[in-house]
Amino acid sequence: MTATTPTVEALQVQVLDFPTDAQEADGTLAWDSTTMVLVHARSQNTIGLGWTYGAPATAQVITGQLHGIVVGRPAFDIPDANEAMSRAMRNAGRPGLIAGAISAVDIALWDLKARLLGLPLVDLLGAARREVPVYGSGGFTTYTERQLAEQLEGWAEQDVTRFKIKIDENWGARERRDLERTEQARGLIGDDAELYVDANGAYTRKQAVRVGRTLAGLGVSWFEEPVTSDDLTGLAHVRDAVTADVAAGEYGYDLPYFARMAPAVDCLQADATRCGGITVWVRAAALAQAHGLQLSGHCAPHVHAHPAAATANLRHLEWFHDHVRIENLLFEGTLSPGGGSVRPGRTGEPGLGLTLRSEVAERFRVHT
Repeated sequence: MTATTPTVEALQVQVLDFPTDAQEADGTLAWDSTTMVLVHARSQNTIGLGWTYGAPATAQVITGQLHGIVVGRPAFDIPDANEAMSRAMRNAGRPGLIAGAISAVDIALWDLKARLLGLPLVDLLGAARREVPVYGSGGFTTYTERQLAEQLEGWAEQDVTRFKIKIDENWGARERRDLERTEQARGLIGDDAELYVDANGAYTRKQAVRVGRTLAGLGVSWFEEPVTSDDLTGLAHVRDAVTADVAAGEYGYDLPYFARMAPAVDCLQADATRCGGITVWVRAAALAQAHGLQLSGHCAPHVHAHPAAATANLRHLEWFHDHVRIENLLFEGTLSPGGGSVRPGRTGEPGLGLTLRSEVAERFRVHT
């Protein structure tokens, strides 16, 4: 390290809570707001932004435990900082909330490094593609037929050709409605579009196979978490019994998780806001490729767009309604999915290419 090497000088955290624009639910949960924990990493009057979606207590981990580990380290040595954070949290219970805290800091450090170097993050990582395919995601089980139609039509107007809806309502208690909603979606998007479903792990094994075989008649090609992602044997069983690609991985909090899951799915998912940040996300992509699998980015689209463009074995990126709405509101410089893909780095703006709207952050800030 030379005397001119920049160091991380400060970490600051904001907790922001955004009400949903309608009541939302999937197969296992219902919610009316989404919480973001936003990190500012500073060096030489430059600020990098990173975030995770999770409980407000995540902020306390960052300010109380991770701050002292990261501040003072070289701003360019992100794998070193990531490893130091991970090791320090061993006895604190690293999976879950703490993994989200590490992830948010890691993302902020990558944005900071790219900004210090004056590069879009995709150029710092090294581009494997210039366009990142996306799929429209939402279709909550609480939506009326009209709400679902409006959302699907909105994506179609942007030439999105991949669509995902939530099924498995009320822990699998409403199979008929699950199938009726899927049939409605197919009718709205047409026969040529790709149709995906997400059960959020609420079906039993046999139930998932039964539903999956019926979904095949509707041309469903992606069956996400047909059973709980904790049941790797069940995932593999469903994968072998249905024609749709079975996908899971959004609850991966470390690299060994993905190694265990890879043999049980057709496509691996990973979420950089949970798994350990961009540092671990790109490692998960390499692990998936070693197993002959593609990787799909889960939610938080403006975190994933740049690393997704640096990933050779990328399947696509989830254009999730809640997070798109929040990120478009909170940041300037957000991406458009026009034509069914996004093009990170195209404007030449450094880092993630985003500018925080401070007045919006203050409006939704939770004072803890």
